Formats: sequence, C-alpha cells, structure tokens
Amino acid sequence: MRVDLGSLIEQVVNGLGFELVDVELSPKGRLLRVFIDIERGITVDDCATVSNQLTRVFEVENVDYDRLEVSSPGLDRPIKKAADFERFAGQEIQLRTSLPVGSQRNFVGVLQGMRDGAVVLVTDKGELQISFDDVEKARLVPKF
Repeated sequence: MRVDLGSLIEQVVNGLGFELVDVELSPKGRLLRVFIDIERGITVDDCATVSNQLTRVFEVENVDYDRLEVSSPGLDRPIKKAADFERFAGQEIQLRTSLPVGSQRNFVGVLQGMRDGAVVLVTDKGELQISFDDVEKARLVPKF
C-alpha cells in the first residue's frame, strides 16, 4: 500500500497548528522539502518540531527518503490555494499561467483576491481576471 505523501504531511503539519504551504520532492525522491507557515512567522524551533514529528511518522509509515528539510516559505512565498489568493489580497504578486493570456504568460500586479473562480490582478495595463485553473504558479513579491 502506497501512502499519499502530500496528505500525510498535511495531516501532521496541520495537527501541529501550522499551515502546509508546499512540498517539493527531488527528481529521484531522495530529498523532501516541506514549507510551513503560521500567522506569527516561522522560527527555527517550529521547523525542528515539524521535522521531528514528520521523521517519526515517516518511520511508522515506511516513507523512503534520504533527507528532510523543513523551512518557512520565505518572503517570496508561493501562493497555491484559492484561500491564499484571498488572504494575500492587496499585495504584489508574480503570476505565471499554464497557457498564454493574450500573448503573455507572466504577470506582475496587485492581487485583488478571487472573483467567480478567477484570480483578480491589477497590472499597469488594468484589471485582469485569470481562471484559477489556468494559474501555473504564483508567489508574493517581497518588499524591502
């Protein structure tokens, strides 16, 4: 029986009171990166807590990997879920679509949230609505 790694990780991370932002698996599946977040921000101790718990769960579930890295998503945090697009409304994001919209796939603008299943973005060319299903990847643009 193959365990659903994403669901398993999400269950552990959520159970500890954190939000699972992303999971990356290296091409050969030897390196497992887990990105977590929480409203107050992530500390080294938070990463250690999640890492220790995941290590124990992986042992029980016989998950085969060489290295586990747990970290915060960083200032250029990926935005993946529809709830993220609502939560980060008002912030500048970079967005890439799976297929060209007009003649481009990459957009930068201020996120307005979601409307009728579409991500609403205000760019220097005006308001754009991009179907949530057409978003390949999106991330916050850090402000310094």
